[in-house]
This record gives sequence, C-alpha cells and structure tokens, in this order.
Amino acid sequence: MVDRSPVRYRLVNSKFTVVTYSREKAEYANVNWDELGFALTKIDYMYVMNFTQGDEKFSHGTLTRFGNIELCPSSGILNYGQGLFEGLKAYRKADERILLFRPEENALRMKMGADRMCMTSPTVEQFVDSVRKTVLANKRWVPPHGRGSLYIRPLLIGTGPNLGVKPAFEYTFLVYASPVGSYNKGELNLLVEDKFHRATPGGTGGIKAVTNYSPVYKPLTQAKAKGFSDVLFLDALSGSHIEEGSACNIFILKGNVISTPTADGTILPGITRKSIMELASGFGYQVEERALPIDEVFDAEEVFCTGTAMVVKPVASITYQGKTIEYKQGEETVAGRLYATLTGIQTGVIEDKLGWTMTID
Repeated sequence: MVDRSPVRYRLVNSKFTVVTYSREKAEYANVNWDELGFALTKIDYMYVMNFTQGDEKFSHGTLTRFGNIELCPSSGILNYGQGLFEGLKAYRKADERILLFRPEENALRMKMGADRMCMTSPTVEQFVDSVRKTVLANKRWVPPHGRGSLYIRPLLIGTGPNLGVKPAFEYTFLVYASPVGSYNKGELNLLVEDKFHRATPGGTGGIKAVTNYSPVYKPLTQAKAKGFSDVLFLDALSGSHIEEGSACNIFILKGNVISTPTADGTILPGITRKSIMELASGFGYQVEERALPIDEVFDAEEVFCTGTAMVVKPVASITYQGKTIEYKQGEETVAGRLYATLTGIQTGVIEDKLGWTMTID
C-alpha cells in the first residue's frame, strides 16, 4: 500500500513543480498493540556515547543492539547514585510519520540536572540527535496511530570507578525505548502521605535524579496495598502543602483558576506540566504557580495529574486523614479537554501552532 498524500515543491528551471512523494506502508513489529501496558518490551537498538574527563565533549555516539551493559563495581552510579534520566515519547501520525514532542525541553532539563549532580551532559543538539536516531532505528516498534507511543528513556550515569565520595571522571549517555500504552488505565485515587517525604529544600527534588524514585517505593507500596493508585506528598517543612505524586505533577481547578505547586526546588518542572499550563492559559484560564495548602484541595472542582507517562489524568478521589473527596471526571471536564488537545498535538491530529512537535520520519 502506498500513501501518495505528502506533497512538496521543487524548483526546476526557475519554476516550482509539484512533486508527490510515495510513502510505503510502515513495517510493524509483531506486537499486540491493544494489550500494551506501561512495561518494558525489548526492542532492536539502543544508542550509547561516552565522556572521559579531559575530553571537550561526548564522543560520537553509536547504535548498538539492545542489551545489558557492563559496569565497574565501583562506578559512580552503583555506589553513589550519580545518575539522571529523562522520559519522552514518539508518536505515530495517521499518515505514519513519526513525531517527537518537545525533545529540546528534555535536553535542557538534563543539562540543569547534570549541573546539580556535577556531571557532564550532552549538548542539546547531541541529545535530540541521539533520540531521533534511536527512534528511527526502532521505528517498527512505534505503535500505530492512536494505539500507544514509543516511550524513550535517555540515561546519564557516572561510569568511572570511584572509591571515594566524588564525581565520576567518566560518563555514559544511553538512550533506549519501549512501546507503551496507558500508564494508569484505572481511576486515579490518591492517598495523601503525611509521614514520608519525596523531597526536601536544597535536595534533588527539582531534577530528575535516579535517587529521587526509590525512596517513594515504601509509601507507594503501602498505599497500593490499601487500594489506592498513588500517593500525594506534602512539603517536608510544614507538612501542610501539597507537592506532587510519586511520578507526576498535580493541578487543581476552582472556577476559572487552575493552580499548581511552584517548582522551586522540591518539585520536578515537568514538560507536560509546562505544556498544560501554556494550553490552559490559551483557553482563557488563569494559571497560578503557588503554595497549595492541603485544605484547598478539598474545595477544588477538579484535580488532575500530569506527566510524560500518564499525560493528563483526572483524579477520581483524594483521601487525607480518613476523609475522602471525589472529583469530576470525563471528557467534558477541563482535564478532559486539555488531554484531548495535548494528545491531538502530540499525534498530529491537531495542527501544532506552538512548534512543539518535531517530525523525524
């Protein structure tokens, strides 16, 4: 099957001539796309490049078969957790072209995190190019239009051996990917966590450090054992303001005002979060970043979470100290409208007037 819809113009003998490019039907991996969850599927290739102290920049990267990597037992990532990761997605358009969503924002966030962790990071150009090459090498694993996405995980880790507590002198930047479906297919019911804290001022809560995530396992495991989907953390200083979930940002809606906690060092500045704030402002809502007391959550008309994995997800309920409040859900909610608009841009259904997407195929 050939798609002849893409049209370009070519200058021939000082005249523009319409040229129609044929497009072969995409080849797909043998995957049951309708059964995709959010779990690792081993695909064909990953991308690797290295940096050694004394070099001016990362080496020229290479595509290699997806597989295990070898690390020194005294590497910085294994001993001291010196590592960062990013998460972004590639989407298949209806015409089978492939789109990336704001990859330069992920590159900039990794550079910010690397500075905090005393690491050397790839340039924005290297980051985006490595992601593009990884996706193209694994294009058969990008799900068909509307049936999932290719989740891309860039990693920056300290691989040089260190026995003492100090930054590594060698770093590896690695990009792998996996086709995924919905991150959370059920209702989102949150339990407010008032004993454990995700981040503290001056810590690494505002960057995507690998060390941020395993500390949430215990409260998250306990919450899930009680039937909740996720936890909602409070600030470590006063214990009275909401911050974020285990891997997502949070918003509340009251009237025409959409509020979210300020990303001031303990909250990850999510790229989906940033995009939703811009879309909501364009819809005419007043968008605020401020400290959000837990009491305000119970007066909200809607609550929703955002993140690369879940995109935009309405919160069905929040439970705090035995009190449970339920919220509006459905496509007619503000969260539903924001989700439809954002995913429409990401998948090429809605025209991207904001310059957020990058066509790579």
